[in-house]
Amino acid sequence: MNAAPLGVFDSGIGGLTVAHALFERLPRESVIYFGDTARVPYGPKSPETVRRYSAEILDYLLQRGVKAVVVACNTSTAHALDTLRQRSPVPVLGVIEPGARAAVAATRGGAIGVIGTAGTIASGAYERAIKTLQPDARVVSCACPLFVPLVEEGWFDHPATELVAREYLQPLTAAGVDVLVLGCTHYPLIKSLLGRVLGPSVRLIDSAEETAAAVQRELEACSLLADGSTPATHRFVVTDDEQHFRSVGARFLGERLRQVEVVPLG
Repeated sequence: MNAAPLGVFDSGIGGLTVAHALFERLPRESVIYFGDTARVPYGPKSPETVRRYSAEILDYLLQRGVKAVVVACNTSTAHALDTLRQRSPVPVLGVIEPGARAAVAATRGGAIGVIGTAGTIASGAYERAIKTLQPDARVVSCACPLFVPLVEEGWFDHPATELVAREYLQPLTAAGVDVLVLGCTHYPLIKSLLGRVLGPSVRLIDSAEETAAAVQRELEACSLLADGSTPATHRFVVTDDEQHFRSVGARFLGERLRQVEVVPLG
C-alpha cells in the first residue's frame, strides 16, 4: 500500500477528463494534476519540443513525490512516452493504447476513425496501436487542430465549434467509420456535440475510462494502491492563467478545483 499521490499531466484542461475518471474509479487515491496552460496547445509543436516540455513536467511531479505518472495528453503520449519511461523511476502510463483497445473492441465493420491534434495524427501512433490489435482494421485519421483552443475557451457547445466539427468530420462520415476515437483528452468535453454531428450509428471512444482502468491494474500489480487510511486530496497546478483554468475546469470538476497554484516552467 502506498499513500503517495498520482501525477497526471496535460497541455491544458483536457486531461481533467482522465483525472475525473481516476477520481471515480480510484476514490482513495490522491492526485496532483499539472496543466501546462502557458504552452498549450502541444499539437502544432515539434516532437522534440513536446519531449522537452513533458520531461520538465515529469521532473516536477517526481519532485512532488508521486508514485506513478499518467500522461493524460495524446500528443505527449505519442512523442514522449518512451522517453519518459526511460527517465522515470516510477511507472508512466499513456492514453493511446487503452483507447486503441476500446476502439477495436467496439467496431463492427473494422472502419475506425481517429481524430487528434496535428502532432498525434502525424505520429501515426493510434494507427499502429490499432493495427497491432487488429491488423485488418481500416483506420481513417483526421487532424482537428482548432478543437483544443475552442475547448480551452470553454466553447463546449458553441455554434462555432459545431461548424468546425461538421467540416472536420465530413471525411470520416464519408468513409463510413462506425467508431471514432477521441484522440485528444480535450475532445471528450465536446463529446455530446460530436455525437450530434455524427449521429447514433458512430460509437465515440473516450480513452479516459480505459486509461483509469489501466492505472488501477498497474497500481495493483505494483502494490501501490492507497489503503484509504488518509483522506484523498487533489491539487491542481498550472503554468499560467490560474483563473481561466479554474473557471473552465470547474464546469467539469466542480468544487474539486479549489486548490490551484501557478508554477512557471521553462
